[in-house]
Parts: sequence; C-alpha cells; structure tokens
Amino acid sequence: MWRTILILAVVLLFAGTVYLTAAVGRFALIRQFSPAWKRFVLSFVIIAAVFLAFAVFMSPVNAFVVFMHALVFFLFYGIVFRVISTVRKTGFRVNWQGWLAILSTAAVLSAAYFLCHHVWQTEYSLTTAKEIGPLRIALIADSHIGTTFDGDGFAEHIEKINGQSPDIVLIAGDFVDDSSKRADMEKACAALGNMDARYGVWFAYGNHDKGYSRSGRDFSVADLAITLEQNGIRILEDEAVTVGGAVIVGRKDASTSRRKELSELLAGVDPGKYIIVIDHEPSDYEKESLTAADLVVSGHTHGAQLYPLKYIGEGFGINDRSYGYERRNGTDFIVTSGISCWAMDFKTGTKSEYVIIDVEPD
Repeated sequence: MWRTILILAVVLLFAGTVYLTAAVGRFALIRQFSPAWKRFVLSFVIIAAVFLAFAVFMSPVNAFVVFMHALVFFLFYGIVFRVISTVRKTGFRVNWQGWLAILSTAAVLSAAYFLCHHVWQTEYSLTTAKEIGPLRIALIADSHIGTTFDGDGFAEHIEKINGQSPDIVLIAGDFVDDSSKRADMEKACAALGNMDARYGVWFAYGNHDKGYSRSGRDFSVADLAITLEQNGIRILEDEAVTVGGAVIVGRKDASTSRRKELSELLAGVDPGKYIIVIDHEPSDYEKESLTAADLVVSGHTHGAQLYPLKYIGEGFGINDRSYGYERRNGTDFIVTSGISCWAMDFKTGTKSEYVIIDVEPD
C-alpha cells in the first residue's frame, strides 16, 4: 500500500512540476524572456528553489505538501480563468491564475500550520448502564515528542490537562518518534509522572514508539520503557488490569506486533465492569464491538492530517474511522487527531487536540 502511495507521489511530483513550470512561466516578469525554453528553465529554477527552501528549513515531506497545495490551486484557478476567458472571448493581461493560487496556498497552509501547532481541548460525554461513578478520562495520542514541541512544550500541555482533574490518563501510542531525543523523552515522562490522576497513567505502544530506525534516536525502546515505569506510568501490552470500578486493556500495535484478539484478552474479565480499551490504530472495530468492551480509544490517524487522506484511509479500509466518535453494537469508539503530528507541520480539515471524556451512569 505504502509503496503504491510512494509511486503515486513521484508521478504527481513529476507531472505537477511540468504543469507548474508552464503556469509560473505566465507571470509578466518571466514572459519577457525569450525564446520559450529560457522561460521554462527560469520557471523550473524558481520552483526548485522554493521546494528546496521548504525542504531544508522544514522537511522534504513539508515541501511536498506545499508543492501539492500550490499545484491544486494553480489547476483550480487555471480551469476557472480558462472558462472565463472562453466566455469573454479574450484573455487577461494579469496572471490572475498565478497570483490567486499563490495567495490561496499561503492562506490555507498558514491556517493549517496554526491548526497543527495549536492544541485544543475536545470533550465527549458518555453514559453507561454499568455500575460506575462519574469517571473523567484524559486521552493523549501522537505526541511524537520533538516534532511540534519538545519535552518542555509537552510538559506545558500536560499541566493544562492536569488542570482538568482527570481520574485516569490514557496514552494511546506514538508518544515518541524516531527522531526524539532522550532528554525530551525523559522530561515528557516526568511530566506524565507528575499528573494527579487517582487511577494513574496508562500507556499502550504505537507504531513509532519502538522505532523504525535508530538513526536519529539516542535511546532504546528499553530505555523508554524503564523511564516510563520509573515515573509511575504503567505499560500495557495485550494486558487487562482492573482499576477501581473499571478495566483498562492495552493492546499491542496492530502493524508492528503479533497480538491477541480482544476477545482473548477479555476472557477472564468481569463483563459487569466498565471496560476501556487502548488500541493505537482504529482498525479493528467490528471484532472489538462484538466483545464486552464499553469504550475503545485510538489515535494514529492524526485526524487524517490532510483533508483528502480521510477518504483514502477509510475508503481503502486502512482505518475504520479517521476521527471522532462512533457507536457500534453498544461499544463507544473515539479517535483523537493527536496532540501533535508526524513529519508534516500542517493539518487541514482537523486540528491538534487532547481529549477529555466524561463517563456517567445512566
């Protein structure tokens, strides 16, 4: 799947470059050059320079995001002004297609940058027929420490979450990234350890926590586990633990580990207790909804990160849901867009968040 996406990205990059090169060549400053091949080369150099600048100062992934947004807006306004020119039976002296495309790209990505780097509080209110007192849950996922904030920045967000007086805190994976630094990881773990949650902080691994490579990480997964546990954070890997009037289940990550079915994990669990499942990837809804689980919380998707990805992820069955709340067969499912992001500094159609879930008896 990812190989197909990569090939498609390369094809789009090549075709888009050709189109954008021709479109940029319509600006008056470039039109004065002749012959045509000089305009084409100059336009290409400008596009390559802008792409390289974003790649160096942000990342190659961010540069590709900027490129694709610019391409979409150039295509959109190109069609609009082609239609207008046909109706008017005359063209335009000003390259409105180009100027509006640049302005639209800048406006949308500026908003997307803000949506990614600013963190909101999202709230859900749930009810249950099971005997449980009011329970306030704080859900955090996809902090990817070191991307949009470091360990100190994470601690600031944790202080705000702690101010909501959660009874229990759930970390639904991708706490750290492949490029996270040990100092930031340790500060983030210490911040979690200082939370005042009467039922503690519970952690389930995501696909990035154990690392895909060691190239940019100066700590091992064993170091991460030790530091979490030293700060009182309980790691759950295909385990179920009774806490107060609830049961907390932490599943192994679906894409990086062989794991048990949720039905196996719940075999010895009292179904009369309120059962909360931490499952990093929201990709097992049907089976999970057929168990005694009351609430399943996930992250991973980043809320689809960029608007069209929602339809790709759900349409190809990669995720059961990209964001938000769903109830299926009596089980509540919540997917958070995450408190940060991976690789991209932009979010469109979603935002960064932490989640507060209030559960009360019917």
